[in-house]
Amino acid sequence: MQEARIATLQRMPIFGGMRADILEFVLDAAAVVSIPAGEYFFRENDRAQSMFVLEAGVTDVLKSWDGEQYLLGRLQAGDCFGEMALMDLFPRSASVRAAEACTTLELSTGIFFLIYERDLEQFALMQMNIGREVSRRLRLADERLFRARIEALSMQSDWRVLI
Repeated sequence: MQEARIATLQRMPIFGGMRADILEFVLDAAAVVSIPAGEYFFRENDRAQSMFVLEAGVTDVLKSWDGEQYLLGRLQAGDCFGEMALMDLFPRSASVRAAEACTTLELSTGIFFLIYERDLEQFALMQMNIGREVSRRLRLADERLFRARIEALSMQSDWRVLI
């Protein structure tokens, strides 16, 4: 059972290239959190002390504006969420709600410190993997913003100026 979970983790971007012994350590230290559909993992502006790795289910990432919630995206098994707040130490930037029943691994800041103490190279690899995931999401957000600006500008007469 543990070997199958380790193999599954190794296929996830956040754990790519990590050794089985470190992933076994992570599995032993992490909390398994199950959330029913419609419930929140956390809400925007909550204090952050952990990130989540989605093992099963689908989540909605939501952002509030003027008292309304808007869907930013959907995450599926293999995705992670909550990692930004661990990197920048700010409160949660969005809410995450289970769109269907979900099972996750919750990785606390303490687990990261234990990995750091245990194996600095594997800790650095995990941090780089998280950085790559954040970078991938930033690239996608930049593309969406660019397309939205182009669409808005194309409705104006001088649409070729992006300033």
